[in-house]
Amino acid sequence: MKNPSKIFSALFLSIFCAVIGIGIVVPLLPVYAQNLGANGLYISLIFSSFSISRTFLIPFFGKASDKNGRKFFIVMGLFIYAVVSFAFIVANNVASLITVRFIQGIASAMIMPVAQAYIGDITPKGKEGFFMGLFNLSTFLGLSIGPILGGVIKDSFGYSFAFICMGVLCLLAFFVSLFFLPNSDCKKKDTHNIKSKKNVIIKDRMIAGLFIFRFVYTTSIGVIWCFLPIFAHNKFHMSSSDIGVLVMLGVLISGLLNIPMGYLADRTNKVFMIITGGVIVSCAVYSLETATQISHLVCANIAFGIGGGISMPSVMALAVIKGNEFGAMGSVMGVLTMSHSLGMLVGSILAGCTMDYLTIETGFLFCAWIMLAGTLIFFAIMLYDRKYKKEVVTKQAGL
Repeated sequence: MKNPSKIFSALFLSIFCAVIGIGIVVPLLPVYAQNLGANGLYISLIFSSFSISRTFLIPFFGKASDKNGRKFFIVMGLFIYAVVSFAFIVANNVASLITVRFIQGIASAMIMPVAQAYIGDITPKGKEGFFMGLFNLSTFLGLSIGPILGGVIKDSFGYSFAFICMGVLCLLAFFVSLFFLPNSDCKKKDTHNIKSKKNVIIKDRMIAGLFIFRFVYTTSIGVIWCFLPIFAHNKFHMSSSDIGVLVMLGVLISGLLNIPMGYLADRTNKVFMIITGGVIVSCAVYSLETATQISHLVCANIAFGIGGGISMPSVMALAVIKGNEFGAMGSVMGVLTMSHSLGMLVGSILAGCTMDYLTIETGFLFCAWIMLAGTLIFFAIMLYDRKYKKEVVTKQAGL
């Protein structure tokens, strides 16, 4: 493996720039789509089209990167991101927005699981939580800065300039990876039994538990990102800049907690940290349903960020451990990223349906219960997994 610090730096900067660009636009999309005449269901389709394309292609790109190396997929994905970003400028109806988001999902499937797998490849044993937490900071910082910039840019220059800024930043990320990211050595690994490994990965109890937890967590993110901007705009008359700050709070806090919580995850019970974070996220989403003033929204977003910051470094640390165990880091990260996409898909559709047929507040309530149920299921799977492993060890010892 080539210089780990060079790989980490190039990936961190590339993902940071790309996510800032995406963060500029995502909080603006719900209100922008509503101005184009989209109802709740169409707004959810704009968001879910991204997840649909990403979900189906993530396993393919993750597996392919295990066989053929990481760099090509990351660079190509960032290039498509940049091109598609400029397409938002001419996407002036709901159908075109759905199409652009669908293509953007394809690019995302090439980037995130492969980048996370590359980081997993260079992570020292016993430091999985810290390294993944540090790398995740690139995403969280980008998503923190992006919404604020997006709100300010939109209020000052309009939607088109915000889309241009997204394209420029994604193009910068492309050039960083193209010129500074080394080619990976993954293709030199033994991949003759990659198909059998995939079957084992799917059946692994811990990966199943991580899949479920990340699914319900990103379902919550999908609900909040899709309809919190509309909720804040319609009920509390918040400006785009204020909404950007509101969205930024939870993301920034979660990002800042990733490093200390990742460090802690390497030294304590990762399962306990995941469960603790899941319960906090459940309570935070539930509190949005009862919000009657802006301060309630602020507190709920802060709590949401704390819960995610506690749980996600442990989730990713366990994923890296499993990736090394199976010798298929890209496939494992692909499975986890697929759960992320499915969660965003379900969250956006859930929010859209409840907005059209019930209320946005009801969507927050449903989401809170889904998050809590997923956390409890994860806990049950982990308990069973530990019991199962104990029985296997006993049998092997002849006891």
